Amino acid sequence: MPSIALNKEMNIEVKVRLISKGNDEPLTGNEYSVRLYDKDIFNDDYLGESLPDEDGVAKFLFSQGDFSQPANLEHKPDFYFVVYKNKQEIFKSKVMSNLDLSNIEEFIMKEGEVIDLGTFLIEG
Repeated sequence: MPSIALNKEMNIEVKVRLISKGNDEPLTGNEYSVRLYDKDIFNDDYLGESLPDEDGVAKFLFSQGDFSQPANLEHKPDFYFVVYKNKQEIFKSKVMSNLDLSNIEEFIMKEGEVIDLGTFLIEG
């Protein structure tokens, strides 16, 4: 089982960039929020909530222990996120199954891994 972090308590940062469909501007503002989850067989792990910044980037910071459990049959995370506008769901990403984080992570010394899930067009 490959480990995505040298230290299970090391930080993992996941980020997504949101672009408004139609005008190609960053999706930003206090009316928007994004929640990140790890899809599991029984209960999905809630990994955090973030407001998109002025560039439309939502960032989530957690440790591997927040979604990886010894009894868990899965070795790789299955991330998905949900975008809300004024607390109403407006977008749900597909589940990014069995992410091989070694291919998409950027390791930052003393900070941990940064995982960029990409840029998404959102009907804002």
